Amino acid sequence: MNYTLRFLPEIEDDLFNAYSWYESKSKGLGEEFIRLFYALSSEISRNPLMYQKIHGEIRRKLLRRFPYGIYFITVDDIVKIVGLFNCARNPKTTFKKLRDRHKASI
Repeated sequence: MNYTLRFLPEIEDDLFNAYSWYESKSKGLGEEFIRLFYALSSEISRNPLMYQKIHGEIRRKLLRRFPYGIYFITVDDIVKIVGLFNCARNPKTTFKKLRDRHKASI
């Protein structure tokens, strides 16, 4: 089955904030982060059900080299990316943001 990839508008802010932080640490590192994010998002869309549910219907794909997770849900033939968060953050805060974003997107 082919899945259509969709991004919530908030993902742009998540991505920009992470990009800015990594770019400030080492020139080009932010660009590498963005490339990896989009490559893994594409990988998710090919087989989203292989990733374990971690909170309700929300699944997560961890980024290699960076301590971030791509959080997503599947609805029919759509993969909706609902969050991009640093995994070192408080999980309760992350899950609250994910719940709020998911509810707002329905």
